[in-house]
Amino acid sequence: MRELVAAAVTDPAAVMRAIGEPERGGIYTLHHTDRLTVLNLVWGPEMDLIPHDHRMWAAIGIYTGRETNVFWRRDGTGLQRMGGKDLDEREAVWLGATAIHSVTNPLGRLTGALHVYGGDFFGTPRSEWDGEPPTETPYDVAKIRRLFDESNRRLGPESGS
Repeated sequence: MRELVAAAVTDPAAVMRAIGEPERGGIYTLHHTDRLTVLNLVWGPEMDLIPHDHRMWAAIGIYTGRETNVFWRRDGTGLQRMGGKDLDEREAVWLGATAIHSVTNPLGRLTGALHVYGGDFFGTPRSEWDGEPPTETPYDVAKIRRLFDESNRRLGPESGS
């Protein structure tokens, strides 16, 4: 699946012809079943997402912009930082089912990414970690929606927000 996503994002113009050019941050569903979820995830300018897990594999490819990932692992007191990876336009990464990562759009503009998940992204309970030290809590979808709304406000009135 990583190779398929990587092949798709090698032609960003073709991706944007197929799904549209990003206009505002958000999570846009392209396909959703119990076995597979495909999202067009558009990160708002300078948007940060705290450490979280998916509890399923994921293939992520950037078709415009940049995504900075920090990878974490559980330790006895919470999380330990394990490194990171910057994904630029035309790059893809594979995340295993036990991966924990945080994500930042380091740019002052939108970043568009294809996200393919090996399961029901919306129906699978997940965790997120917040605070210092990071404390595990259930993934808060309402909080994530607020983050996207805040990032769209930074785009200004032309974003449609």
